[in-house]
Amino acid sequence: MIGRRRDPDKAGGVRLAATYLRVGIMNELQYRINFVFQLISSLLEVGTGLLVLFIVFSYTNDLGGWSQPQLLAVMGIFTLMRGIVGTFIEPNMQRIVAEVREGKLDYALTKPADSQVLVSVRDVRFWQLTDTLVGVIVLIVAMVQLRDTLTVGDIALFIVMLTIGSVCIYCFWLMLATASFWLVRIDEVQELFTGLYRAGQYPTGIYPGWLRFGVTFIVPLTFAISVPAEAATGRIAVATIALSIAAMVVLITLSRWLWKRGLGRYDGASA
Repeated sequence: MIGRRRDPDKAGGVRLAATYLRVGIMNELQYRINFVFQLISSLLEVGTGLLVLFIVFSYTNDLGGWSQPQLLAVMGIFTLMRGIVGTFIEPNMQRIVAEVREGKLDYALTKPADSQVLVSVRDVRFWQLTDTLVGVIVLIVAMVQLRDTLTVGDIALFIVMLTIGSVCIYCFWLMLATASFWLVRIDEVQELFTGLYRAGQYPTGIYPGWLRFGVTFIVPLTFAISVPAEAATGRIAVATIALSIAAMVVLITLSRWLWKRGLGRYDGASA
């Protein structure tokens, strides 16, 4: 079976992964006009969200206990995270699904690197980082408005929780991609996740219980967006931090186990 190989050299694997990452960025830089189009798209998305916020807060002073600057921070993190997903996670997960279906995953599995690391860094849509840039700007504007209530500790904790959230989203999407070892039509499931991601534009606490449960324990949007937003706005609880760390550990363990199981079932072109 393709998945059963000797352990790769870890140092060589890191170098190979870094090379793939660099080549992916260089390929994207050949098409600089894409930056303009992506920036316009990012600004339109954020502009629409800001218009919705303006309309909502013309009728109320808070939404589910969140003030306007706090919801602005949520929107910034939502946009920032969308850029991270679109740049590094989504293209690689889509490529895994396509290569499993076509029997071309062998080209990655035969390289002297950890297969999971390698398939996670091969493609980079560099210009999607405009979403991250715009999101950071929106987040800074929100933090300036909240400066009287924020501390350096809040900002540091936000960075930690954002990192944990990014790992959770990566692991979840890897599990979706790994399902292609068993399922043929997994593309539709990935598209469904892309649609569900828009639910992260608002704090999950404002949703009804069933939806809140779904975007927390089924699709980990809460850990990727709402929890970092709580940290950035000084509202996070110790229990939430502990739950986020536990969720990350579970997702890392489960996604790794599922990836190994999937490789054991894979019969590629060289099988």
